Amino acid sequence: MKKISVKTILVLQLVVTIYTLSSVAAKLASGYEALSLPFFFFYGIEILILGVYAIAWQQIIKRCDLSVAYANRSMAILWSLIWTVVFFHEALTIKNIIGVFIVFAGTMIVNSDGE
Repeated sequence: MKKISVKTILVLQLVVTIYTLSSVAAKLASGYEALSLPFFFFYGIEILILGVYAIAWQQIIKRCDLSVAYANRSMAILWSLIWTVVFFHEALTIKNIIGVFIVFAGTMIVNSDGE
């Protein structure tokens, strides 16, 4: 397994962050009547985000091991939790925080070069 650089990890997290924003757009769209203009607007944004993500994800998996890329994709849980607080003002629970910490620890283990 080749060593992954900090730059690659940061770009990978940016791509994962972009992916999680598609869920934000979908939730925003769900707040409007089906087939209304705001509904189509937010679903259009979701499709645009997913298109950008698909292209970026292909570039990521060309540059790092697939196991590392997918392990980092699990960090979507952290980003989704951040978006629920920022955009939807939902409360954090201790279980949420512990769960994200466990996922983060696992991702760090996979990202380490084994030395």
